[in-house]
Amino acid sequence: MSGTLARQIPHGCGASSHQFSLLAGGPLFQACRQAHLSGDSLQLGARRVAVATVIAWLPLALLALIEGNAWGRVREPFLLDADVHARLLIALPLLVGIERLVQARMSAAVREFLDRDLVPESARPRFQAAIAAALRWRDSSLAEGALLAFVYLVGIALIWPHVGALRIETWYWHRVGGSQHLTQAGWWYILVSLPIFQFVLYRWYWRLWIWARFLSQVAGAGIDLIPTHPDRCGGLGFLDEFTWALAPLLLAHGALCAGVIFAGILFEGKTLFNYWPAIITLAALVPILAVAPLLVFVPTLLRTRRAGLTEYGVMAQRYVRDFDRKWVHTDRPPDEPLLGSADIQSLADISNSYQVVAQMRLLPLSREQALKLIIVTLLPIAPLCLTMISARELATLLLKGLF
Repeated sequence: MSGTLARQIPHGCGASSHQFSLLAGGPLFQACRQAHLSGDSLQLGARRVAVATVIAWLPLALLALIEGNAWGRVREPFLLDADVHARLLIALPLLVGIERLVQARMSAAVREFLDRDLVPESARPRFQAAIAAALRWRDSSLAEGALLAFVYLVGIALIWPHVGALRIETWYWHRVGGSQHLTQAGWWYILVSLPIFQFVLYRWYWRLWIWARFLSQVAGAGIDLIPTHPDRCGGLGFLDEFTWALAPLLLAHGALCAGVIFAGILFEGKTLFNYWPAIITLAALVPILAVAPLLVFVPTLLRTRRAGLTEYGVMAQRYVRDFDRKWVHTDRPPDEPLLGSADIQSLADISNSYQVVAQMRLLPLSREQALKLIIVTLLPIAPLCLTMISARELATLLLKGLF
């Protein structure tokens, strides 16, 4: 990384001359550092996962046990609430635990722009300004304060009572005199556990928005792409690997959906077939979280491909015309045999180069990677197929297929 760029990245917020991070910053990160739950580069991830889980889930279990709602008494006891367990024991640890992995991949991706000379010297100031702007947004106390206010005023007060809460009597609320009243565990859930989860989740959305904004500014700065680059993305193929680092984020969303579906099957008499529209929507929309930031490069890649097809098309036209005149429509030189001629290899090389340009992808993401993202998103839902067919029947079908 250039010395000028290094000076643009402030120290003391988890970023150094060797790192660019949209995760090691902001009020929550600083609070974790003060509480010895994080190092400057997001170390101690297991400790943060343990603390978040203990605060969000353990009090619910203890309060439900004290109130007698952990097992029995109500239609949905705490231990059978797959939704809350998926949310707090699977999704929340994933959202907290992947921060350092994403930071490492993100830092490497930013360095690749410079190491591959994709940012010309004339565009370096704008590239540096984009980094500085991204880090300012990352460290914004106002932004995280707004997220917290949104969680309580919208997520908890307005959305959850009408969308998230079940209508049957559960461990978090009971009916007294015809009206609903929260239990002690319910109060902890809506005031502490659910806000923690929602804040962490929305903070990820915020960080991905900053990342998309940064990439948009990088694309607008005038990056230098090569249409014949073998990665079929003009040299941006390294972003494909970064996208895979977000797979645990998609897995967390799949776990959330699986928890809701299982609760509906177990307590509301629904079947997995009732949720096929939601499952299809999940597979179509959730991977966009990882892919959407890359869409900013579509216009640049489209221009690069168009220019490449024109330039290489003109070059190919000149060469094949000369080749045709030399070897087809005129007498070839008697002292230069066609067999083994370098002209044949050059013709093949030009054809291959033109094909590389013609096959350029307009998104720095391979089909294989996109398919893997969809599979990861749906993976937590796969075990729910056992609600429609028993494990024994499934094993029998597999054995019949194998033998």
